[in-house]
Amino acid sequence: MDPLVLSRIQFGANISFHILFPAITIALGWVLLFFKLRYNATGDSAWMRAYFTWVKIFALSFAMGVVSGVTMTFQFGTNWPGYMETVGNIAGPLLAYEVLTAFFLEAAFLGIMLFGFRRVSNRIHTLATVLVAGGTTVSAFWIIALNSWMQTPAGFEMRDGKAHALDWWAVIFNPSMPYRLVHMLLASGLTVSFLIAGLSALRYLYGDRSESMWKALRTGVFTAAILIPIQIFAGDQHGLNTLEHQPQKIAAMEANWNTGPNVPLVLFALPDEAAKENKFELAVPDGASLVLRHSASGVVPGLNDYPGNHPPVFPVFWGFRIMVGTGILMLVVSWSAAFFLKRRHSLPKPLALIMVPMALSGWLATLAGWYTTEIGRQPWLVTGVLKTADAVGPVAGSHVALTLAVYLILYVLLLIAYLGVLVHLALKAAKDGDISPLPGVMNAALSQPAAEELGSE
Repeated sequence: MDPLVLSRIQFGANISFHILFPAITIALGWVLLFFKLRYNATGDSAWMRAYFTWVKIFALSFAMGVVSGVTMTFQFGTNWPGYMETVGNIAGPLLAYEVLTAFFLEAAFLGIMLFGFRRVSNRIHTLATVLVAGGTTVSAFWIIALNSWMQTPAGFEMRDGKAHALDWWAVIFNPSMPYRLVHMLLASGLTVSFLIAGLSALRYLYGDRSESMWKALRTGVFTAAILIPIQIFAGDQHGLNTLEHQPQKIAAMEANWNTGPNVPLVLFALPDEAAKENKFELAVPDGASLVLRHSASGVVPGLNDYPGNHPPVFPVFWGFRIMVGTGILMLVVSWSAAFFLKRRHSLPKPLALIMVPMALSGWLATLAGWYTTEIGRQPWLVTGVLKTADAVGPVAGSHVALTLAVYLILYVLLLIAYLGVLVHLALKAAKDGDISPLPGVMNAALSQPAAEELGSE
């Protein structure tokens, strides 16, 4: 097979696996901080039980993200040497900033979060949680800055075929960066909210009615219910920004072939690039013009205006619809669960059964959105600067195929193991309830006044 195609599949598989874990850790750090602050304010040990259940998941996710991230960076040298040769003066510093300002911060203080309770003062333990939560967001900031620059490059000039920064402020805060950063942070918040709600619903189905379960469940459900409408608005703004700077991507997302007004919103179709038309199309008249231009007569770009310079339509079109469809399902489930928890202080069993698989809905939406964004940039690796075909290295297709097979087998096994650990931790928490001692506390029947006294250390 073509080494270019295999290398793209390999890198896509690698980053698809990698992105699953930062999607959890970015927001989970802040949820852990919320749990800790609630414990500090109330002295209720149930908050700390929720904290210690989820800090284990944070640590596991962080480790998985680090390992998969390292193998991904190797591919810059082995499969994609043209990338660093051309834009390394931009990409290298941004990646280095992420390591220096964020990775070390997370790695250094995570140990205190895991093992420092009762070994350091409560203030230091809380400070460690603050620093780790902040580190995850700083890490996302630098990675999104680089990815956004690849989508909408700015603040540089080309000298002898290499990119050189002229204005680092313009490089970092390129035209799409604020929109992508907000969109990603909200996506991580939703991923974590549904993961917490889903695993808490699993505990509920196994008969757990402990306070720590209820606190985690309510946190996940209410956070998701608040974030999803904000994400819908942020996604709309991100789409308008994409329309301005990457109109061919929008044309692919809408499967619109001809530029013009009164463009329908295609709900479902099978785009046919050879015939330049959609088969089995179901569309809302004037819908795309209304959404993108806020006017039925608004002009929407068409794919035929970008011959040879637009992304493959089918994966971009369907990736976008999977993301939006998952978001709508998130809205319905989170608002339904919030209603029952707020009004009836209970969770119907059918809804709990739905929420368990919805624990992974954030992953589905994140991957679909990522495919839409990254495939939608093709044929460019860095828009207008470096084409994907020009960056691939001289590696034999057979070698890439072999390593790809090894990667896929390893990732499947690791993912099964990771999900198995999540279920194990949830069921263990359901079994223990609120009777197990906190780390460093030998008396399982710790009284509330004693908990408050220890919490003030």
